Amino acid sequence: MQKIDFGVIGLAVMGRSLALNMADHGYKIGGYNRNSEVTDELMKEHPHDMLVPFYSLQELAAAQERPRRFIIMVKAGNAVDMVMEQLLPFLAEGDIILDGGNSFFEDTKRRERALKARGICYFGTGISGGEKGARFGPAIMPGGDRDAYAHIAPVLEAVAAKAEGVPCCAYIGPEGSGHYVKMVHNGIEYADMQLIAEAYLLLKYVGGFTNGELAETFAEWNKGELKSYLIEITADIFREADDFHEGELVDYILDSAGQKGTGRWTSLESLKQGVNVSMITAACNARIMSNRIGQRREAQGLFRQPEAKCADDKDIFRKRVREGLYTAKIVAYAQGFELLAHASKEYGWDLNYGKIASVFRGGCIIQARFLNDITKAFENNSQLANLMMDSFFVDGLNKGQENLRNILCLGLQNGIPVPAMSQAVAYIDAFRGAPSGANLIQAQRDCFGAHTYQRIDREGVFHHDWGQDHE
Repeated sequence: MQKIDFGVIGLAVMGRSLALNMADHGYKIGGYNRNSEVTDELMKEHPHDMLVPFYSLQELAAAQERPRRFIIMVKAGNAVDMVMEQLLPFLAEGDIILDGGNSFFEDTKRRERALKARGICYFGTGISGGEKGARFGPAIMPGGDRDAYAHIAPVLEAVAAKAEGVPCCAYIGPEGSGHYVKMVHNGIEYADMQLIAEAYLLLKYVGGFTNGELAETFAEWNKGELKSYLIEITADIFREADDFHEGELVDYILDSAGQKGTGRWTSLESLKQGVNVSMITAACNARIMSNRIGQRREAQGLFRQPEAKCADDKDIFRKRVREGLYTAKIVAYAQGFELLAHASKEYGWDLNYGKIASVFRGGCIIQARFLNDITKAFENNSQLANLMMDSFFVDGLNKGQENLRNILCLGLQNGIPVPAMSQAVAYIDAFRGAPSGANLIQAQRDCFGAHTYQRIDREGVFHHDWGQDHE
């Protein structure tokens, strides 16, 4: 039997891509899929001297020297538990299992504890970059036993994307931290995509930009501070011809967006942690509203559309949208990293935010030029409470927030839904100490429920007799 260096379990799109990536880097990889036809198809379509097919988990385990190393690439949920149950009889103390799917971090913590009791190391491993990333270099976020990481680091860091020559892979922390970081990555991704969609709506319906002009605009933006994977592909999307009609494909795609749940997980976790990630929540809600196709069509005939107020000068408007988009993007990333900071304290993970930002610089969906600036911000101050407080981002916010407010006003006046940009402005205003109305809310709470309040002119907790009974 051929000896292998690593076992890949699950050979669908992501699994096969990662297996071939590992094989390209000189590692002997054993590939296994529950459906043997999938394994045969992979070997037929992508024959590789360093990729060996296996048709049972027992043989896959027997083909490795200890500690054995496996990465599970199956759909998150019960499927992961089923694979683990089938694999466990063939494992021994010190063996290592990685879960490379989008598993919920609490499930990862549960599995890690169960396997640790048996002496087996379990890594919840966030992998971002889609099929292309898995094949040629993803961002990888492994969380598990620090000492055991040494046994998997050479392989993971070899196949990961490289940013300025540095692997976009690093040890994240214990137990479920790797999947937690991937969850927040996906939440930021939701907000980032929603902001770009809102910029598109503003340029198209307020600025009157054609698809060709949109393509040129986003391509130009990708040369500056907005340079990122999402901006790059957006420019390409506006050029893509339709398969059935004249014109561009984007105009024929149904205005309804899907979601797999990781954005919602981020939003729910933020409520649990008591952290404001309003832009991520707004992006989730925007996708939910987009799915109400029938109701939206019915309501279109019921509610009056505001009178159009077009931008006077395309070049000036383009500049304002660019600066507004960049400003809102800063807020979205600040919210995501603040959630990571709270989770790190809550779960005792001791996360390195600068290192996490550096992992995000390549291979993943949110890779962007300004992640270098985020990395520097946390290197300068590892205890930075909020990214917006770093001097670089203070300058960026002060420079761009007026344009963000201007384009937001035009969007609202034209009846264009801009929920993420709206939340960005609301967050900036709340964060900078503008009156929030909480004094009135606290008065109401004390009035109807004797919840007490604090004062601005003296220490202590107070309750006022509001003079009448309230139910």
